[in-house]
Amino acid sequence: MNRKQLDQQVSVSEQFSCDNMALLAESGVKIVVCNRPEGETEDQPSYADMQAAAAAQGMEFVAIPFSRGQMTRAHCHEFAELLARGKKVHAFCRTGNRSCNVWAAARVISGADKRALLAAARDAGFDISGVLVAFEAE
Repeated sequence: MNRKQLDQQVSVSEQFSCDNMALLAESGVKIVVCNRPEGETEDQPSYADMQAAAAAQGMEFVAIPFSRGQMTRAHCHEFAELLARGKKVHAFCRTGNRSCNVWAAARVISGADKRALLAAARDAGFDISGVLVAFEAE
């Protein structure tokens, strides 16, 4: 798993195996968020398997799935609500890109500084410029 830290609360990665749940738990992650649709590719574990693996490590598993280019304001609000709980979050999708984008949009909606978000995403290897144009603080 190629885990990238976006801020003190959130990290993202590509799809990983259920065996990696222990590493996330050891690092203090409390909520694992899946941003890929169930069955997006044949080699991905099912939601049920991921949820069971997360629960076995004392973590919550949440699915906020969307396909590439299909992120909505509702997805971002749901992610923002998870972040507002203050727990450490790890989000993943096929490559980590969708997870980074939903993180950025959720932070923008909550009033975060767009320049700081852009820098954090770039440091992690992601481009969120489209999200920054499309989303405003509420």
